[in-house]
Amino acid sequence: MKVVIQRVAKSSVNIDGKLKSSIGKGLLVLVGIEDADTIEDITWLSSKIINLRIFNDENEVMNLSLKDIDAELLLISQFTLQASTKKGNRPSYLKASKPEIAIPLYEKMIDQLEIDLGKPIQTGQFGTDMKVELLNDGPVTIVIDTKNRE
Repeated sequence: MKVVIQRVAKSSVNIDGKLKSSIGKGLLVLVGIEDADTIEDITWLSSKIINLRIFNDENEVMNLSLKDIDAELLLISQFTLQASTKKGNRPSYLKASKPEIAIPLYEKMIDQLEIDLGKPIQTGQFGTDMKVELLNDGPVTIVIDTKNRE
């Protein structure tokens, strides 16, 4: 499972010209799922996202987590995070899970994030053409791959 985490002042997702979800200060998380992903990946990643200390404290030092500041989270599925660009210029998406595998994992990720955060999160809609807007705060952008836990 790969995620791109962006600290945002605000973010929203529109589908067919209609607002689906929006958040104020918090995290926009784009998630790409592959067949090898497990519940263990979800549990580890959710805890990492919720507790990642990337918000400023009173001294303007990134020392606070999403949970510490009671901020919001918007989770968007994005299969293109699993792109391989090894050969040629056209990305291959063979590692990206098909919907029958990815949707249940995506839904479990939503559930785990809500448990760990202690409140509902906002989401996009799996497999849909979405228009995602964000005002990156910092900018602060973190990439995490559960297969390469550094």
